[in-house]
Amino acid sequence: MAEAICNAGFELHVWARRVHSFDSICRVKYLRHDSLKSLAVMVDVLSLCLRDDEDICNLIRQHRLTEALRSGSIVVNHGTGDLTENERIGAFLAESGIKYLDAPVSGGRAGAVARTLTTLVGGDANDFARCREVFETYSRKVAHMGGVGSGQLTKLLNNAMTVTNLKNAVDVFGLAKNLGIDIRQLYDVITVSSGSSAVLESVGSQINSKSAVHIQGLMRKDIEHFADAMCARGLDPASPASDPAARVSPHLTSLHLAWLFHRFVGQTPGT
Repeated sequence: MAEAICNAGFELHVWARRVHSFDSICRVKYLRHDSLKSLAVMVDVLSLCLRDDEDICNLIRQHRLTEALRSGSIVVNHGTGDLTENERIGAFLAESGIKYLDAPVSGGRAGAVARTLTTLVGGDANDFARCREVFETYSRKVAHMGGVGSGQLTKLLNNAMTVTNLKNAVDVFGLAKNLGIDIRQLYDVITVSSGSSAVLESVGSQINSKSAVHIQGLMRKDIEHFADAMCARGLDPASPASDPAARVSPHLTSLHLAWLFHRFVGQTPGT
């Protein structure tokens, strides 16, 4: 994403918590900073790519970003997190005149490299307009979904659909196994047919022996956020029939991914 921004002609400033992270952008010119605060005083848009909301909050506090960022500058959160927590972050930054956009992305590393991510943005429409050209450097689709938090809500709904597709795949392939159908052959056929899905097509490519454990952890985190967001708004994160057995379960999500990976790649995640 950083490389795409630089290639599009924007001045790129970079700070990273781990030194080896700079290796991924060695092909472009950028201004490297030893501290996030020194970077913050130089930029109009501060984009953060972190695992969860807690990481965002810690950076804001530890690096005193409300003091470093200029009034009117924009903080962009590209991570997937909790809707309510993002609303809190936005309100906290607004007290110092700093704008906030929650802008989680879908497409994974492959989408970032190909510059075909989907960027789902929540926040003020004018702030979105200021950042849109930046988002478009690494995105195939950029969408403003509403106020702060709506980007996260959209991403959580997307991820819930991903998990649902994953569970459906496990159920159907389980039936096929019991019927004596060659699982690998069935996989090859379905992934190029109408029954395919993005998560199914990723098994063996984006989902491999190195990434599977990491993906399981992210799926669990995101589904917990999804369930919390639905419950906080009086909705039941289960099937329309409210069948407890159909409830989206972070634990089962990990098992489903492990089962698929074992069947199609011949390994258990982490081995």
